[in-house]
Amino acid sequence: MSDTPSARRSLTVVYNPVKVDDLVAAQELVAKAAARHGWEDPSWIETTKDETGEKQGREAVRAGSDVVASLGGDGTVRAVASALVGSDVALGLLPGGTGNLLARNLGLPVDSLEDAVEAMLGGTDRRIDVGLMRVSDEPIRPSASHATKDGGGQVADDEEVFLVMAGLGLDGQVMAGTNEKVKAVVGWVAYVFSFFRHLFSRGFRVEVTSAGDEGVLERAGNTVNRHARTVVVGNCGTLQGGIELMPEAKIDDGILDTVVIAPQGALGWLSVVSDVVTRHRAGHQRLDRLRGEEFTINAGRPVEAEIDGDPIGEHVSLGIRILPDSLVVRVG
Repeated sequence: MSDTPSARRSLTVVYNPVKVDDLVAAQELVAKAAARHGWEDPSWIETTKDETGEKQGREAVRAGSDVVASLGGDGTVRAVASALVGSDVALGLLPGGTGNLLARNLGLPVDSLEDAVEAMLGGTDRRIDVGLMRVSDEPIRPSASHATKDGGGQVADDEEVFLVMAGLGLDGQVMAGTNEKVKAVVGWVAYVFSFFRHLFSRGFRVEVTSAGDEGVLERAGNTVNRHARTVVVGNCGTLQGGIELMPEAKIDDGILDTVVIAPQGALGWLSVVSDVVTRHRAGHQRLDRLRGEEFTINAGRPVEAEIDGDPIGEHVSLGIRILPDSLVVRVG
């Protein structure tokens, strides 16, 4: 999918004040860059604890912004993107948090606000897929989930947008158990500390079923049923530290990639780590990989879930589908 140049000149920055150390300096930096590139003077809208970015994004769209940039963590990115899905208004990505996972997967600058601003203002538009997830505390039948083709290009009222990954199990426990104060000091390494604290917590029985065109389904029967530690569904595949959990995942292929991780003890975890590090794609007895347009995940008990790194509590079931080419992003 090729990028196309854009003549858009109106920018709104939706920012999380908790993630911006020096707001005045950031505003001056963006304003000067906008002037150099021939853009209008940017508008700025602050998020709050209750309004985390989606409402502000919709306000920016109604005001006629051509690009709405997120300046904050991954949660702010997801909230702002939710307001832009299905429109021609582009999402800009300015680093302000620990993860910046969407920017990382798109190869955009994450260590320099100045570089990220230049990439956004001087870049081009690219359409990407988004994932949609709904949760339930009762089992979801695969036939009852939101079919991709029937759902069309709309986000249902009970669905949440995700851009990178969602799932349940150990990944949800890690996100829920990460100390925010520690994360503020050591960055993404705080997730490693949380990972080891939950490494040997008990697993859960789970059934994962994929659906979609036969051409994209990877496994005969399209179902995995086993005792697992975590299930992750990805729109793209790179985690913190450059770890490629899903090496085949592409952000604009209309397909979701899923891993079901089921290690037993320390040796099982070593086997999983070896698989990920060596980019082994066929899967083995500790790790199953599936691909499809839609997934239904039913656990045997309530399990901690997460969406783009934000813990959302314990749930029994997830219904997840892809919404292809539904979000415009500014890329360098």
